[in-house]
Amino acid sequence: MGGDSSEREVSLRSGGAMEAALCRRGYHVTGLDVGPSVAMDLKKEGIEIAVIALHGRGGEDGAIQGLLEVMGIPYTGSGIAASAIGMNKVLTKRLLEQHGLPTPRYAVLRGSVQDHLTLPLGFELPVVLKPVCEGSTIGVSIVREERDFSSALEQAFSYGPMVLVEDYIDGQEATVGILEEEPLPVIEIVPKEEFYNYEAKYTPGKTEYILPARLPLATYREVQQLAVNVHQAIGCDGYSRVDIRVDRKFRPFVLEINTLPGMTESSLLPKAAKEAGIGYDDLVEKILASALKKSKSGGKRSRT
Repeated sequence: MGGDSSEREVSLRSGGAMEAALCRRGYHVTGLDVGPSVAMDLKKEGIEIAVIALHGRGGEDGAIQGLLEVMGIPYTGSGIAASAIGMNKVLTKRLLEQHGLPTPRYAVLRGSVQDHLTLPLGFELPVVLKPVCEGSTIGVSIVREERDFSSALEQAFSYGPMVLVEDYIDGQEATVGILEEEPLPVIEIVPKEEFYNYEAKYTPGKTEYILPARLPLATYREVQQLAVNVHQAIGCDGYSRVDIRVDRKFRPFVLEINTLPGMTESSLLPKAAKEAGIGYDDLVEKILASALKKSKSGGKRSRT
């Protein structure tokens, strides 16, 4: 947990909660705040299996997974390839398209703000601007007025050399957790301000979570199946969470997949698991068990 990404604080909270749950279940747990000496720390502590709660760059992009595979240490969650694809919004989009899965129309901008003074050809406001390789809605903006485009683009470019431009889908926001290849109950996300940004995610009272989501039954089931299809198309293992927008005609569009979703006791995946009758400690133990199962079966982690 921890590390030095923009999601460090959330990672520490997720890791601390998972560590406490496993301790309550009687496991011998060592919490590691990841730094340059992580390989030596893993070896020194004699780690037999790694529970990954390392959100953001270095933990959610396949990097720590690659180190663990080189060291021969089994780990929870998705493998190298699925993690790398899931963290990169452009690669995710392209894979979704190849599998015929619905996602908002998009364009990729490269360079700097000065190279893109106007919207890409064919796009109309509102649009969504996103850094390509950040999580927790960091650097994301909804642009509704032309005068705001440059500043939103500058903010997105501050996190990397590529920015994703998406059509804004007017409607409901939903998220679906996947656990052991099965969808959990759908959560509807209703932020009290403009959209579900970093502040809305992590500030109590800023967002209302409706569980189960207020969707027609057919749409509800379609959204669940779509999330499973995305999980499998990316090649995820164990668990994930898929974010979806449902438009006014009840058509779902995949926004992105979280291959390492938040695991504080108030995070979305634990909320959905609780609705399905799975308590927090049970959820964490199931995540651990899925990694142990793959380890014993000799399953390959980096499937695509």
